[in-house]
Amino acid sequence: MRKGLLETVLTGARTRTSHAQVVDELGKAIVSGDFPVGSILPGDPELAMRFKVSRTVLREAMKTLAAKGLIVPRARIGTRVTAKNQWNLFDSDVLTWHFHRGVDEDFLHHLSEIRLAFEPHAAALAAVNATEAEISGMMRLAVAMGDPEHTAETLAMADLRFHLSVVEASGNPFMRTVGSLIEAALVGIFKLSSPASGREGIDEVSRTHIRIVEQISRRDEAGARAAMENVIRVGRERVRAALRDLADAEKSSGK
Repeated sequence: MRKGLLETVLTGARTRTSHAQVVDELGKAIVSGDFPVGSILPGDPELAMRFKVSRTVLREAMKTLAAKGLIVPRARIGTRVTAKNQWNLFDSDVLTWHFHRGVDEDFLHHLSEIRLAFEPHAAALAAVNATEAEISGMMRLAVAMGDPEHTAETLAMADLRFHLSVVEASGNPFMRTVGSLIEAALVGIFKLSSPASGREGIDEVSRTHIRIVEQISRRDEAGARAAMENVIRVGRERVRAALRDLADAEKSSGK
């Protein structure tokens, strides 16, 4: 599995190359509002000095940010930060920068809506297209989610592996595009609430995912769709409850 948003959040891994570092720092600054929408970025000489990189590295970094929809160069004006509706929210880096800034209930709710639009259909397609080997693999992943030795971090990774395996088993290559959104939603659940609160919590997570595989194995499209919808909705309610608890805690502490 590729190294993505969830692993970055869990491990705290940092970018290494000069190009990646510039993209990361500027991307965070744009998404956090340090460079507001509509503003003009500092010129190349200033940015090159700020990041201690060559003009070549800086230009490549700006091309990467432009490809993600965050900036657009304007002749005789400079590089402008684009409107948020032009940002590519399917891009894992852009999602990472949103989580770095801090996300609210609306953002997480929108993520769950996209998951509900795609993943249940992916499960239904898997009921039609998945090979027996893929079904066996999904079942192993679902059962492994019930391991009593799981930490919140390892359970989050196991959860991600399972959901990406369903997307893969759908047989539709376009479905793979939603992988970053699935990761982002699971990051939100991981950061706000852990379903692994005791043996019963882990068992329930495993059971609900096993149910998805059972429906896929039966080649029951409607059943697979419903089982996946249930998992996503339960996760959304956990996040909502966690956010309410945080708000109540802040009120009680006088913040």
